[in-house]
Amino acid sequence: MVDVEHPAPDDRPFLIQVSSLSAVAREAFAVSVAQRYRVWLFVGGAGRTQTVTWEGPYIVGHTGIDTQDAPAMIEAARALDARLRAEHGRGVAGVVCYDEARIVDAAALAAALGLPTSPPEAVARCRDKHATRTALAAADVPQPRSRAVADVPQAVAAAEAIGYPVVIKPRNLAASFGVLRVDAPDGIAAAHAHALSIDLPEEKNRYEAGVLVEEYLDGPEISVDAACFDGRVVPLGVAHKELGFAPAFEEVGHLVDGADPLLRDPDLLAVLTGAHAALGFHTGVTHTELRHSRGVWKVVEVNGRLGGGLIPHLDRLATGVDVNLAAADIAAGRTPELTPGPSRVAAIQFLYPDHDMTIAEIRVDTAALPPEVERAGLLAPTPREVKLPPNGQAWESRIAQIVAVADTEQDCRAALEVAAKAFTVIPATEESAP
Repeated sequence: MVDVEHPAPDDRPFLIQVSSLSAVAREAFAVSVAQRYRVWLFVGGAGRTQTVTWEGPYIVGHTGIDTQDAPAMIEAARALDARLRAEHGRGVAGVVCYDEARIVDAAALAAALGLPTSPPEAVARCRDKHATRTALAAADVPQPRSRAVADVPQAVAAAEAIGYPVVIKPRNLAASFGVLRVDAPDGIAAAHAHALSIDLPEEKNRYEAGVLVEEYLDGPEISVDAACFDGRVVPLGVAHKELGFAPAFEEVGHLVDGADPLLRDPDLLAVLTGAHAALGFHTGVTHTELRHSRGVWKVVEVNGRLGGGLIPHLDRLATGVDVNLAAADIAAGRTPELTPGPSRVAAIQFLYPDHDMTIAEIRVDTAALPPEVERAGLLAPTPREVKLPPNGQAWESRIAQIVAVADTEQDCRAALEVAAKAFTVIPATEESAP
């Protein structure tokens, strides 16, 4: 365990941040939170480096530690808190974490320090999709029918009971990893094997019945970022999700309208509030995915963390509400500032190659990007091999991302379409392939 401190001669409260991920995914969080808080980063574990890279300008210090070892983090945090009190006259005000594999450990850390958090068991119910289903069913919250299965015969029986088409998914992963739609019995075995094939080294939870067979919900899908504090569940942004690569459920884009009437929809709010109450999640920011199926909002899943895919950044661009900063404020026991600004429309589009390939280079004509583009960039270095979903997953398949903001949805989508043409993919030859 290594502590490194950077000078911070100011009066901002201290926050412990557990894990950081990549700059392209989470620098927007760091920019927002550093305005108001001195962030001490806990970093490392499961093969991850215990040093900082891009995070340096946004933090005041870091501790190299296994961030999936809650007892070790608690010990380190108590020592850090005592040190900060002695040197700065104030200790740790809160704990923040947006890394799915670490949110339960982070909640345990906050609880041990007596800091604001939802109970670790509530956060764990969000991580375990079967536990989510059980809790929502007990509270009669609308959701798809679901069964946890341990093998292919059980999966076939579950699908027959639920009725085709069905969705087969891992019980505990994120980012639509391993999720497939199945329309007939002959597809069950392959989909079950696919759900179990996603082996993330940082995923600690292993279940005997590790696959879910669920009712397929038709209708549009959205995600809602919500602030939970003082007994309230407040929607901050509604992202309309664009899916691709069927029968996979790859998230290829999201759009947020700051004037979206769903932000004030009583039926949606009732489902959101009921879901959070059923799970016991009352303090923090959540990312809930829902589908409007047969006239009813139904919960796909509740994530006990900030959304990914730069959705919190889209929320800020579209509504003026800084969801990232709200998460930090709630973690520190402060009332978040949720007053919206002028409404705009913001969207992100992820780019993919036309087919599986080894890419030698991706060229970007920045002069061709329209003024509505807020940011555009590559998601991984080249050369590299890229496989499309379902054989590749999310960040393995995406090659670039584009964010645009405009006054109307039409203008926003038009800007994304123009910007996508500024990217040129150069395939590798056999000689140049890595």
